[in-house]
Amino acid sequence: MNFGGIYPECSLRDALFVVVPAPYDLTSTYQPGSRRGPAAIIEASTNMELYDEELKKETYLAGIHTTSALAIDARGPKNMINILRKKIVKIVASNKIPVILGGEHSISLGAVQAVKDKYPRLKILQIDAHADLRESYQGSPYSHACVARRIAEICPLIQVGIRSMSKEEAEYLSQSNVKSYSADFVLENKDWCDSICKDLQGDIYVSIDLDVFDPSIMPSTGTPEPGGLYWSNVLHLLKLVSSSCKIRGFDAVELTPLPGIVAPDFMAAKLIYRFMGYITK
Repeated sequence: MNFGGIYPECSLRDALFVVVPAPYDLTSTYQPGSRRGPAAIIEASTNMELYDEELKKETYLAGIHTTSALAIDARGPKNMINILRKKIVKIVASNKIPVILGGEHSISLGAVQAVKDKYPRLKILQIDAHADLRESYQGSPYSHACVARRIAEICPLIQVGIRSMSKEEAEYLSQSNVKSYSADFVLENKDWCDSICKDLQGDIYVSIDLDVFDPSIMPSTGTPEPGGLYWSNVLHLLKLVSSSCKIRGFDAVELTPLPGIVAPDFMAAKLIYRFMGYITK
């Protein structure tokens, strides 16, 4: 069971992409279950055609290796973030592109920390329904609701698809350097993608919270929000960013599988594979 069901699987030494399952959801606050997301994505990916009909190539030939799932540390998100950081440090040191499968969004901080160690001018593109900019939530500054705030403290941050935030987060945004684009901005403006990408160049890490998609096509998230983006919107953004920037790593988080409904799992798997294809184009 590796991403794509590839046989024989590419060795870690020869891989360009290293897929790291992180089945962690200790701070989930609405619908838990994203710990089952990585396994669901990998299982769905084994039923995916490895020939990409848009890109007209077999992306897996660039080299995809899947590691074993991270061991879970139940002492709190800070510990889990550190575990992931140590794992990703080794991957980026070998000039590979880490692909983290969540799990809840809190884990993205560990990946960003590790990638920034190698690429100090790193910028972050967060594609998400929620701002995740709280200083602390339910007693923890490392909750999934705080991940973007922690990231913004160490890297320039651009958000896309936002349509839910607290008053505290809105006040922080008005005083910070974070650039945040709403879902309405994307859906109502013809040149939305060019406007966003003018702020993106150089080394980029992309964090994709799957709840950025409208619940009509992505119901399997812990915190669904109406009024979201669609498949073509997100692919358009990823394609343009990949063509103009160096993607140094990315994650796809917050898939909360629903029994008997596999379309969202498959959609997540294909999104990840398509993004790999854009990166290697």
